[in-house]
Amino acid sequence: MRGTARRLLELSIPFTGRIALSMLLGALTVAAGIGLLSTSAYLIARAALHPSIAELQVAIVGVRFFGITRGVFRYLERLQTHDTAFRLLARLRVWFYEHLEPLAPARLLTQRSGDLFSRIVADIETLQHFFLRVIVPPGVAIAMISAVTYFMSRFDIWLSVQLLFFLLFAGLAIPLLTNRMAKPFGEREVELRSELNTALVDGIQGNADILAFEQGPSHLDLVFNLTTDIAGTKEGNAWIAGLSIGLVGLTTNLAVLATMLRAIPLVQFGMLEGYLLAVVVIATIASFEAVAPLPDSFQHLETNLTAARRLFEIVDVPPAVADSESHKPLPESTQIHTLKLTFCYADDLPPVLREIDFDLAPGRILAVTGPSGSGKSSIAHLLLRFWDYSEGQILLGGTDLRSLKLEELRSLFSVISQDTYLFHGSIRDNLLLAKPDAGDAEIFAALEQAQLLAFVHALPHSLDTPIGERGLMLSGGERQRLAITRALLRDAPIWIADEPTANLDPLTEREVMRSLKSLMRKRTSLLLTHRLIELEDVDEILVLQEGRIVERGDHNHLLKAQGLYYRMWSHQRQADGMEIA
Repeated sequence: MRGTARRLLELSIPFTGRIALSMLLGALTVAAGIGLLSTSAYLIARAALHPSIAELQVAIVGVRFFGITRGVFRYLERLQTHDTAFRLLARLRVWFYEHLEPLAPARLLTQRSGDLFSRIVADIETLQHFFLRVIVPPGVAIAMISAVTYFMSRFDIWLSVQLLFFLLFAGLAIPLLTNRMAKPFGEREVELRSELNTALVDGIQGNADILAFEQGPSHLDLVFNLTTDIAGTKEGNAWIAGLSIGLVGLTTNLAVLATMLRAIPLVQFGMLEGYLLAVVVIATIASFEAVAPLPDSFQHLETNLTAARRLFEIVDVPPAVADSESHKPLPESTQIHTLKLTFCYADDLPPVLREIDFDLAPGRILAVTGPSGSGKSSIAHLLLRFWDYSEGQILLGGTDLRSLKLEELRSLFSVISQDTYLFHGSIRDNLLLAKPDAGDAEIFAALEQAQLLAFVHALPHSLDTPIGERGLMLSGGERQRLAITRALLRDAPIWIADEPTANLDPLTEREVMRSLKSLMRKRTSLLLTHRLIELEDVDEILVLQEGRIVERGDHNHLLKAQGLYYRMWSHQRQADGMEIA
């Protein structure tokens, strides 16, 4: 627990000044409250003795002063603490994403999307309570306990000592007790919330499959049970909160009783003016405002620490690919050469690529095909350095790929995948991801090259037309053409098209492939596909099987060889209802 709390405190170091100001304003608020009640008690008790109005002027002004300043300080304290908490959360989100991005995709494959979503959103949101309720209240309590015990010592040292005892009991013993009681509830709540978010995301993303297999009722039961369990943890926390409030109230009353038992004899023996009895009693009651928030802070401490541990579990994972420490400039040529490239995803798994050799020059298209699982996409993963290869070499313009900085290397690539992610926004929003400063003229030019301009002009709001989550308001062909437009806007010299026509009907498939090939001719292009259409004019075709190159050549040469390529081609033509020449 200490290590997690220490790391959270280290993240808040840049905001030390703001946190200190929050503590100061909190202390001033409590001080103004104590001053208001104590001065009011003095004024009422003193006025009962019918002194001249002149003797009450300072107290009257004091009541007005403390009444106004308490409201002002409370407003400023709330404004400052919440502003600081939100700034800390913003920094925490950026910090988490900065550590998360290098882990994608290799280290995140084992994470369920719902659980990852819960960590990014709910767990980080939970930590606002750590900065708002855990850091600031103890600082305010320490300052005010010191101030109020000194104030009480001006009347009598034993009044000060016994008040200090009760304040420490309410501010330390009760919070520790509630923390111990609430610990299992806090840990369980975070875990259950993560499971619920995961179940909800899985239910939304897999809704069609759940309904198709008639698993809707069982999934609803899972969500209901998780929701019930979360409600149970909240009920347990509510009981603990009620208990802590009651204990603080009891401690306050005991402190008042102890103060009266000590102060009344002081009045009887003339060691304390009678009207000051009300002051010390009311000041005792008011002083507990400084420690009242602490039990709640400690009660939710374990929830905050559990949420933080879940974040640290992710960021502490080392990236699968280490960035190069050298500062080699990017090569001028984009020629790609692989030599005996061998790769496996884990040491205990068989290689997915075995001694792959090819040479791809600028202006040429290399198609890599083969059955599913033959290793086609793995080549793209290695070129983008999502994973690092175990044996062999990849040279880019004669420079080893691993000697280049990751960000600079990836700036050379545009990827058109089989499942291009489109966000719930407008066409313009999705295209500007590729080039944020692109103007309308540049966007329209790219749409025209991708043969999508007429479609966009026909839409009711043109570029500002929303396309729905994952582009569901577009057809499959339109989504792929939008992905091509993105690649054109990025204007990278190397293109990788990984199953770019997956899930398209045959007619749309051929149209997209023709558009894509004409654009790929101007770049260094790698086409990864198991669909053997429109490959007649690519420069070279590699046929993979179980990670090895079993055939290579152009389309006509491979058909004449009547090997794996020919069998795949024949099978696909029969499946598409076409005759084999």
